[in-house]
Amino acid sequence: MNRRLVWVQLLIGWFPLWGLLAVLIATAHHVSMLGASHIAFRMIVAAALLAFLVQRFAERYPWPSPIRPGFVATHILAAVVYSILWIGANSLFESVLRGQVVLVVGVGVVSSFTMGMWLYVMISGVSYTALATERAARAEASSAKAQLAALRSQIHPHFLFNALHTVMHLIPREPARAADATEQLAGLLRTAVEEDRDLVTVEEEFQFVMRYWEIERIRFGDRLTGTHRIDANATSALIPAFAMQTLVENAIRHAVTPRVERTTVDIDAVIRGATLDVIVRDSGGGQVPASTNGTGLNRLRERLQVLYGDKASLDVRSDTQGVIATLTIPQASE
Repeated sequence: MNRRLVWVQLLIGWFPLWGLLAVLIATAHHVSMLGASHIAFRMIVAAALLAFLVQRFAERYPWPSPIRPGFVATHILAAVVYSILWIGANSLFESVLRGQVVLVVGVGVVSSFTMGMWLYVMISGVSYTALATERAARAEASSAKAQLAALRSQIHPHFLFNALHTVMHLIPREPARAADATEQLAGLLRTAVEEDRDLVTVEEEFQFVMRYWEIERIRFGDRLTGTHRIDANATSALIPAFAMQTLVENAIRHAVTPRVERTTVDIDAVIRGATLDVIVRDSGGGQVPASTNGTGLNRLRERLQVLYGDKASLDVRSDTQGVIATLTIPQASE
């Protein structure tokens, strides 16, 4: 159990129980609240120390579904053992403080034993609830990781096929440029195969985009141009791997490919407050294509949802010149 959970347990569980026990002791034994608080504190410390044994027992003896009689019987026996140990621990504390052997049984053996059983039920219930929450969190994290891996693997073939298609068309017409494109494609393949991180720095992502850009420049020549502005304070920001590349590929596919005129595709990355904005705008002059909700951008949106929930966004809209795609990603505060 980490330190934060320990403090949460103390604040939510043990402190109120300490107060309740002090009131019961003061009422039953007609002692001052201060004296009762001291006795209750020692009893709660004993219960809390023994609680770690209950937590370990819950970890080793998982909650079955459905509940079996053997499971119930085992915990009844464990509750008896816990109650006896709790009474023994209380008696040990008091014996040490008073310098003589004392048996602490409150107003009676039955009442102390019953309270010990009740403490065991409370502690084991909290332990099983915490374990169930932890298992659910691990399962959710595992599912999210598997989903991210699947989405990432689906991105690779899409743009790699386009790059390979460019090289194939160049081979019979311009072998020298085809060789250059093949070298760039090799770099793309190496990164795509070896990159298994969900998040990379903007600088790393931009370097990958530039390899892809050079291949497309070989394909389109002067028909593809643009400016690339990456702010100095944005280079170390984190971005989902292949996110910027997806935006650039989408712009080239829908704005550059259908046109014979020169088309610009500009890339900007800037930190604004606690977010990273990546903007890819083109001069294709068209409206937002229906396919912007298709394969590439749709998978990117799914990845954003898994990684950031509702804190990240991808907005694709048109203006008088072309289409603007804006990717907004939260950055962890220092």
